[in-house]
Amino acid sequence: MHQVKAVVFDLDGTLVDTLGDFEQAINFMLNDLNLPLASRQVVEKGVGKGTEHLLRTVLTHQTALSSQACQSADKLYRDAYVSYLSHYQRINGHYSQLYPGVLPGLQELQQRGLAIACLTNKPIGFAEPLLKHKGIRSYFSKVYGGDSFAEKKPHPLPLLKTCEALGIEPCDTLMLGDSSNDAQAARAAGCPVFLVSYGYNHGMPIQDIEADAYLDHFLDLLNSI
Repeated sequence: MHQVKAVVFDLDGTLVDTLGDFEQAINFMLNDLNLPLASRQVVEKGVGKGTEHLLRTVLTHQTALSSQACQSADKLYRDAYVSYLSHYQRINGHYSQLYPGVLPGLQELQQRGLAIACLTNKPIGFAEPLLKHKGIRSYFSKVYGGDSFAEKKPHPLPLLKTCEALGIEPCDTLMLGDSSNDAQAARAAGCPVFLVSYGYNHGMPIQDIEADAYLDHFLDLLNSI
């Protein structure tokens, strides 16, 4: 691996444990739609590929459990989307927390003079307030969301655009994430990639995803680059 000059971080499951936020907003939404509430496991499996994927995953599962057979995920999606956005905006960051080591880790990377960016599939309108709420927005020179570009991860375009904005070649830019989305985007963009073991990865073991390294703690990053 080349000498790392920049690190691009995923957000949910990498920097911040946001599963509580997702669970609360999803279940407020389901209550509005008179659908059964979702388990934490169902919500977790839908996290990581953007809002639409999360909502459709949950709606498909919960409508199958509903006694109202006429309902379908497709028919409910528009109302679900409006409800979810309203609830998520209201509780964004209230049921989430930084993973251990994130704050001192970002401080150390900044002191080393590395370029630091955040690239998430979360809508930018939610990502920016969350980073500010958790007190870490100032560490990132660039922040991009799932609606910042024409494509989302695992497509390489967002990562390539982030590298371009940082002025760092992809081969010198490390992607740190928690899922196959991050790994696939990095490989396609020509970036090295590390994956954390404490994130979500759609409910699948992270070691099943090919990467340059697996980290059990955020601070392990400091000894790896």
